[in-house]
Amino acid sequence: MKLAVVKLSAMGDIIHAMVALQFIKKQRPDIKIDWIVEESFKGVLDNNPDIDNILTLNLKSIKKRKLNIFAELKKIKEYSKNNYDAVIDVQGLIKSAVVSKMLGGRVVGSFVAGFDKNSIREKAASWFYDKTVSIAYDKNTIDRNVKVLCEPLGIKVTSEDIINKEKFLYYKPSHTIHNVSPYILFVIGSTWESRNYPKEKFAKIADALQITSYIAWGSEEEGKKADWIEENSQYAKKLPKMNLNDLKEIIANSKLLIGNDTGPTHMAWGLNIPSITIFGPTPINRVYQTPINFVVESNSIVDHYRLDKEDYSIREIDEEEIIQMAKGLINC
Repeated sequence: MKLAVVKLSAMGDIIHAMVALQFIKKQRPDIKIDWIVEESFKGVLDNNPDIDNILTLNLKSIKKRKLNIFAELKKIKEYSKNNYDAVIDVQGLIKSAVVSKMLGGRVVGSFVAGFDKNSIREKAASWFYDKTVSIAYDKNTIDRNVKVLCEPLGIKVTSEDIINKEKFLYYKPSHTIHNVSPYILFVIGSTWESRNYPKEKFAKIADALQITSYIAWGSEEEGKKADWIEENSQYAKKLPKMNLNDLKEIIANSKLLIGNDTGPTHMAWGLNIPSITIFGPTPINRVYQTPINFVVESNSIVDHYRLDKEDYSIREIDEEEIIQMAKGLINC
């Protein structure tokens, strides 16, 4: 059987869907899996032995240049020649549903699957599916991804299976950091400023833990924050800007990751590395809490359907709560 998984973005969402692959392969080793993803996120999927082919699109480029749509449609048409028996849209958007429909339908008995209209925000996406899966939009994000990927294939996965998962992110060793052990990692950025824990409190955490604390960063603004933390803590060190392969390697070799609700933070869960995810205006059910993966949340009441980008309650979280939690994980 040939399966195409359509999950275009973003990093954290891709990671939360990837966990399902190991369960598919264990129960149905005959299934060949291709993954269709935005080009900029390909590195998250690289080197995963459960994925046979990573096929990229650049749909985001269409926003900048409308004529790019023709090149992207040509790619999808070429990918459809792989003759998939099943195409599963894990994204649940109209654009991903259209991509899924274009990929499928060439093989007799094939199907396109995705969330039903009551399980997604863009309800019209469900019109493109032959099979639909029902799970409330405000349910745990990982449970939602696993169910929409596995149920159409007749595969059952329990919460216990997910908690006891094998790591599923892989990298090619580049030895970016040498001879430093142990160290922790800070992920200080995210897509909204209101999701970012204050740089001053990251510096206090580093000094309290008294362990080398590397700082991962992406944008220029995050780089400036990393500089400030390094200047104001004797234990904090700014990392060079890196690719996704090197980021996975650094996380995989860390003692603990502390970060905002964002893709690189969720990599720790995918690598079975202890982590503390800091939540402000986003729901904590985006992650699985385990004996080594903890969350800290603000006092906000979060509406899953209407996130408040002006909610800066994350700034009020006491760093001492994170420090004590981190000490327990490090000692463990």
